[in-house]
Amino acid sequence: MTFLPIVARELRVASRRYGTYWVRTGAALAVIVIGTWLFLVMRQESSKDIALGLFGVLTGTATLYCLLSGMRSTADCLSEEKREGTLGLLFLTDLKGYDVVFGKLVATSLNAFYSVLAVVPVLAIPLLLGGVALGEFGRMALVTVNTLFFSLSVGMYASSVSKRARSALGLSFLLLMLFAAVFPVCASWKVMFGNASTPVWWLMYPSPGFTYYMAWDKPFKGSADHFWWSLGVIHGMGWFFLALASWIAPRSWKDRPAGIKGLRWRERLRLWSYGNLAERRLYRKRLLDTNAFFWLAARARLKPAYVWAVIGLMACGWVWGLAKFRREWLSEPMYVITGLLLNLLIKGWFASESGRQLAEDRLHGTMELLLSTPLTVRDFLRGQSLALTRQFLGPVLLVLAAFLAFMLAARSESMGPKEYSSWILLWVAAMAMLVIDLMTLYWVGMWQALTARNPHRAASGSLARILILPWIVLALVSLLVSLSLIISRVEPSQNFFVGLWFVIGVGIDALFGLRARHRLLTEFRHVAAQRYSARPGWLKRLFGGGSTSGVGPPPAIAAPE
Repeated sequence: MTFLPIVARELRVASRRYGTYWVRTGAALAVIVIGTWLFLVMRQESSKDIALGLFGVLTGTATLYCLLSGMRSTADCLSEEKREGTLGLLFLTDLKGYDVVFGKLVATSLNAFYSVLAVVPVLAIPLLLGGVALGEFGRMALVTVNTLFFSLSVGMYASSVSKRARSALGLSFLLLMLFAAVFPVCASWKVMFGNASTPVWWLMYPSPGFTYYMAWDKPFKGSADHFWWSLGVIHGMGWFFLALASWIAPRSWKDRPAGIKGLRWRERLRLWSYGNLAERRLYRKRLLDTNAFFWLAARARLKPAYVWAVIGLMACGWVWGLAKFRREWLSEPMYVITGLLLNLLIKGWFASESGRQLAEDRLHGTMELLLSTPLTVRDFLRGQSLALTRQFLGPVLLVLAAFLAFMLAARSESMGPKEYSSWILLWVAAMAMLVIDLMTLYWVGMWQALTARNPHRAASGSLARILILPWIVLALVSLLVSLSLIISRVEPSQNFFVGLWFVIGVGIDALFGLRARHRLLTEFRHVAAQRYSARPGWLKRLFGGGSTSGVGPPPAIAAPE
C-alpha cells in the first residue's frame, strides 16, 4: 500500500490544476510590485535604509500572511466533511487518521505553501542593496515557512474538534492569538509593571512574532539561543497539533448523544443567546410583524452585543496605552493605526454577516422552503438589511465618531498647512469609504451567498473584491504614476494619492455593487435554485460575481421507443 495515499493523489491532482501555477506567479508578482512601490517611495533615502525598509515590510507581510493562513486553508476542511457526512466514509477503508489529516493538509494548503516558496527568493533582493546580512535572510525564510506550518497545524486541529465552520474558525483564531499575542504579553507583564528586567522567556518561545523579532541581526547576535529555542518550540507545537488531529479525527465523526452536563451547558447557551420561551415569543412577534426574513436573520439577540464587546475591549486597550505612555500615545501614527484596525474590524465582521443567513440556508437545503413562501426578493433584501442595521448601526456610528475625533485631535501646529490639509482629507475620505464599502458589502455579500459553496467562501469572496482588489489596483496605478512622474521630474503630493485611493475605491465599489444589486433583483430565484452547477473560471467569478446563469442540469436521455 502506498504511504500516505491521499497525499500522493492530491499532489497529482494539484499538478494538473492551472491555479497551482498561477498562485505562485501571482504571489511573486505581488511582492515585486509592493517592493518596487516602496523603493520608489524611499528613493531619496540611502541604499542601506531602503534595503532595511524593503526587507522589513516584505518579511513582516509574509509572516503575517503565514500566521493567518491556517484560518483560511485548514480551519474548516475536516469540519466541512463532518457536516456533509463524508468523513466517516473515509474511515470505512484502511485509511488511518494521519492519512486523512495529512491528505487534507496537502489538499487545502498546497497553494499557500507554494505562494510562500515563490515569495522567499524575492526577499533576497534587498541583499543586493546592502544593509541586510545573508544570515538574516536565511533566518527570515525559516521563520516564514515555520510559521506557515504552525498555522496550518492549528487550523487542522481546530477543524478536527469542531463541526460548525464558525466554531472552527473561532477556535483557530483564538489559539493563534493565544500563542502570538497573549503569551508574549503575559511574559512581559512583570517588565512593564514590575521590577523585573527580563521577560519570562519560556512564554515568549511559542510566539511567531518573537521568532520574527529574534531573526533580525542585532537581537540574534545578542542571544541566538532564544531564536533557535523559539523556532524549535513552534515547530514542535505544529507536529503536536497534527498528531492530536490525527488521533481525534477517527473518533470525532460519529454523532454521539450529549451527556447531562453537555445538555445543561447547551441549554444555558441557548437561553443566553435566544432568551426564555416568553422572551422569544415577544421578540419573534416584534420582528415577524416587521419582516419575516428579518426575524430569521436576527434570531440570535446578542449579535449586536458581541460587536460592542469587541469594540469595548479595543477601547480598554487604547485607554491602557494612554495611561501607560500618556502624551506619547496621542500621536498621529497611533490615530492612523487605531483607525485602520477599527476599519478592518467593522468591514470584516460586516462581510461575514451580510450573506450568512442566505448562505447557510442554501448550504443546508432550506432555501427551497424559503422560495416556496410568499416572500418576495425585496422582502429577503429588506430583512437582511434590517438585521445588519440592528447589529452594526451603533458600532459604525461610534467608529465614525472616533474617526472624527482623530481628525480633530491632530496638532496643527506640528504640521505645515499642506500636511494638515492632507490629514483632514485623509480622514474625510476614510469616513466616506467606510460608509460606501459597507453599502457595497451588503449587495456583494448577498450575491456571494447565493453563488459561493459555503458562508466562509462567501465572506472571503466579498472581502477580496471590496477590500483587497482596490489596494492591488492602487499599488499598480501608483507604481505607473510614480514612474511617469519621476521621468517628468514632478513630485506628487499626498493629496493626489489620497484622491487616487478614494477614486479607485469608489469605482470598484460601483462596479461590483451595482452589478450585484442588478443580479439580485433580476436573478435571485433562478440562481438560488441552482444548488449544483459547473464552476466558472476565476476571471468570470471575480468580475461576474460567480454567476451560474445559463448552466443547468444535464439534458435528460430520451428512453428508446
